[in-house]
Amino acid sequence: MRDLRIVFMGTPEFAVATLAALVEANYTIVGVITAPDRPAGRGKKMRASAVKHYALDNDLPLLQPTNLKDAAFLDELKALHANLQIVVAFRMLPTVVWSMPAYGTFNLHASLLPDYRGAAPINWAIINGDTETGATTFFIDDKIDTGEIILQKKTAIAADDTAGSLHDRLMYVGAELVLDTVKLIQEDKAKTVPQQEDAVSRPARKIYTETCQIDWQADGPIIHNMVRGLSPYPVAWSNFVNGSEKGMMKIYKTALEKETHEYRLGQLVSTKIELKVAVQNGFLQLLEIQLPGKRKMRTIELLNGYKFEKNAQMV
Repeated sequence: MRDLRIVFMGTPEFAVATLAALVEANYTIVGVITAPDRPAGRGKKMRASAVKHYALDNDLPLLQPTNLKDAAFLDELKALHANLQIVVAFRMLPTVVWSMPAYGTFNLHASLLPDYRGAAPINWAIINGDTETGATTFFIDDKIDTGEIILQKKTAIAADDTAGSLHDRLMYVGAELVLDTVKLIQEDKAKTVPQQEDAVSRPARKIYTETCQIDWQADGPIIHNMVRGLSPYPVAWSNFVNGSEKGMMKIYKTALEKETHEYRLGQLVSTKIELKVAVQNGFLQLLEIQLPGKRKMRTIELLNGYKFEKNAQMV
C-alpha cells in the first residue's frame, strides 16, 4: 500500500466536493493550489475561490500562483514532496508541474471522454440533446483532455435536467470517481486505457455570451435544449420588440408544445397566465425569464404587471 501525499488543484464549487471527499476519507493533503483572488461584482471587490474558502476553513496549506512556470512557485510545489496530484476544474498545467509527482497527475473531467473535450462539457451534453453523460479520470499529458483513461462513471440526463442540475449531480459523481481512482493508485492497481484518437468525438468549446443568442428559425427542440444547456449560466437570450420597447430577454426555463399554427416564427403570444414563442411545428413556452431592469422570475408572475402587445416579436 502506497503512502500518498496529495496536492489538490481546483478553483470553483465543482472542485470543492472532491476536495472535501478526500479530506473526509483521511487522505493526506499536503497542499491546495487554486486561482488568485479576482475582482468580482459591481463593486469589483476581491473574491476568493470556493476551493480557497474550503482550504482555509480546514487548515490546508494553500498556494495561489499567478504563473505556474514561476521558479518561486515551482520551488514551493517541490517542497511539499507530493507524490500524487489531483486536478479538478483548474487550468492547463505545464509539463514541469504535471510530471513532478512520482505517481502522476490525474484530472477529473465531466464527460465520457473522448466526447466533450474542452471547457464546457456539461453545457454541450444538454445542448446536443444527449440522454447520458458521465465523468472520467485520466492521467494528464501535454494536450487537453487526451491522457490515458483510468476510470469512467455514467449518469443519465433527464428530460428536465439543466446545466445547473447536471452540474450538481456530476459534482458528486465525480467526487466518488476520484476516491475510487485514488484507491487504485494507492494500491498500485490502476490500469489505464488510451483514448481512441480515431473515435467519433464532439468538442466542448468554450461558450461566450454572443453565442448564447437564440435563432428562432431553428427547430423547437433544438432551442429548448439550448435553453436547458445554458441555464442558469451563461443563459440563453434573445432580443425582443414589444410595441415601442426593445430589449434583451434572458430565458432560463422553457417547455415545448407541438401544435400546428400560422404565426411568424419568433412571434410572442401571451395570455394573462402564459407567454410562448412561435417556433417550427409548435410553441416554446417561456416559464422563467428576465427582462431588462427586472429580476429573474416565473413568467406567470411577470404577467401580473407586464403586458405583451399582439405584435410582440423575438428578433
